[in-house]
Amino acid sequence: YLSSSKVSTSGSTSSSSAVKTVTKYVNVDPGSHLLLRQKASTNSAILASLSRGTSVKVLSTSGSWAKVTVSGKTGYVHADYLSSSKVSTSGSTSSSSAAKTVTKYVNVDPGSSLNMRTSPSTSASIITKLASGTVVQVLSEANGWAKVTAFGKTGYVSAQYLSSAEPLQGKSISKNYQSYGISLNEMVNIEMKANPQTDKKYSTYIRSDALIVDSKTNPKKGVVVGSNWNIRGGAGTNYWVVGKVSNGSTLQILGTVKGTDGKTWYKVSYNKTWVNASPEDVKYYVNPANFENDPVQCFQFLKLTQTANVDKDEINEKVLAGKGILAGKAESFITASKLSGVNELYLISHALLETKNGTSELANGVQYKGRTVYNMYGIGAYDGSAVTSGAAYAYNQGWFTPEAAIIGGAKFIESNYLKNGQDTLYKMRWNPSAAVSTRTASHQYATDIGWASKQVSSIYNLYSLLDSGQIILDIPKYQ
Repeated sequence: YLSSSKVSTSGSTSSSSAVKTVTKYVNVDPGSHLLLRQKASTNSAILASLSRGTSVKVLSTSGSWAKVTVSGKTGYVHADYLSSSKVSTSGSTSSSSAAKTVTKYVNVDPGSSLNMRTSPSTSASIITKLASGTVVQVLSEANGWAKVTAFGKTGYVSAQYLSSAEPLQGKSISKNYQSYGISLNEMVNIEMKANPQTDKKYSTYIRSDALIVDSKTNPKKGVVVGSNWNIRGGAGTNYWVVGKVSNGSTLQILGTVKGTDGKTWYKVSYNKTWVNASPEDVKYYVNPANFENDPVQCFQFLKLTQTANVDKDEINEKVLAGKGILAGKAESFITASKLSGVNELYLISHALLETKNGTSELANGVQYKGRTVYNMYGIGAYDGSAVTSGAAYAYNQGWFTPEAAIIGGAKFIESNYLKNGQDTLYKMRWNPSAAVSTRTASHQYATDIGWASKQVSSIYNLYSLLDSGQIILDIPKYQ
């Protein structure tokens, strides 16, 4: 029996008891994933990994967690990574004005080049020349012209000379796999203890008792009381520490949520360029499976002890032209490669990245103890004191000319990394052998989780200049 007053012939349910669902879309960085968990906790079992743009049905939201259904599964995700509007897989929203980036390749006759111009016109000035096979990021296309980025420059090229087909024809690519006695999750746990860094922006939180807030005069500002308070990637102590704040510092309050510990937490603005990366992001960059089948990203595994035998004039004209202090220095890189045994295309790519295309202060010469010193690979340039520490190292090594810095830095890389078995970008960054033997993250070239990934487009473009050549990839395998 039930009360007839609660029965309706219209088929609708009472608004007080109905479950309202809302459609939202996964909004994480391109290439990243949002984890669907069994419970509202980062320690809970993972049910699925949701890619950017995935549509989910939101059943309820509590604190920083949303209960959702997707593909027949019900679980919990971080609510901050859901968007009410559709999200494209390329990184833009569905609005008509959003930019959508597509990877394409220059497709001109061997020996020819494609002009990148300042505007979509054959009368516009030429920014640079792109060789056949160069990978470009296409920002937009209109009236036969494509707006693209390549080698850190943005301009316009004729769209008819761009192809979606990967162009490393004529080059032998071999893949070798090296197994490690460690699981991927164990590797990530080891790396997390070393606080790997990222320039990615996260939603950040601090427990409410860490701040003094004047709710009447300025409820959106909080002053930190006490020292060593953690800024976390979620509302709860079970989330990773993004960074720390000191006593007396001021934070902008963006919202208030109930944490997983049952306490009140503030969502705050934490404007640091480099922060501790999340476990999910570290796992993405540590996992070779995310890169080995990508025609560009697979160069993370390029064996760097193989010289490329490049043409000096071609490198100066097509690669180093307009690259600040590095312009015209192809012969120095070739000499460095011969003396150290390090791949010259890697050396060029590394220098372009570390010197911001030849424009950085260290690359252009820094006064140290009365001498002008140069540092082309960022060697010894530690976080927080990059110029001073990098200059000190260059002085001690006698790098008093750009050429000396190029050649001497190559010898350092060979003796300190490649000679020790870290002979790929991936191994230089993550050093899996040391992780297995010592269970610690040690002897790593950089703290940025994306360091290896950021260099490969340049290396790929440089290899596309060659008519032939062997490419050997050494890819880690985890249990």
